[in-house]
Amino acid sequence: MPLSDIATKDSGWKILSLALAVVIWLTVHTISEDATKPVNPLSGLMTQSFPAVPVLAVSAAADVREFKIKPGTVRVTVSGKPEALTALDPRQIHVLVDLTGILAAQDLKKRVDVSTPPGITFVSAVPAEVDVMVPPKKSK
Repeated sequence: MPLSDIATKDSGWKILSLALAVVIWLTVHTISEDATKPVNPLSGLMTQSFPAVPVLAVSAAADVREFKIKPGTVRVTVSGKPEALTALDPRQIHVLVDLTGILAAQDLKKRVDVSTPPGITFVSAVPAEVDVMVPPKKSK
């Protein structure tokens, strides 16, 4: 078989094979590059911080004492879809400290609980704990 026949015989199949080889190589190369990138579980979501969300004390309905909470505000970071974050009003984020069942305390540290509207995910609160001073109940 002459050398010119090797180059020209079945040239259509050879071009198709070369094109398929290039497509397969590009696919494998793209997949291997994507595998080395860090995976972001929140892809497509944005985060936003609210610097001064007030901390509210939750106590029994009959408990009318004046609780002192320091600091009185916390920085709250939330995430969600961009359209949900632009529609979010900071007053829809509630930062609570549960003081039910506490009779009196001077140097009490309590964790803050943050609730957000549907479609918004709580990420962090700084500080995560606040100092609470609970005055003793007045006896009659």
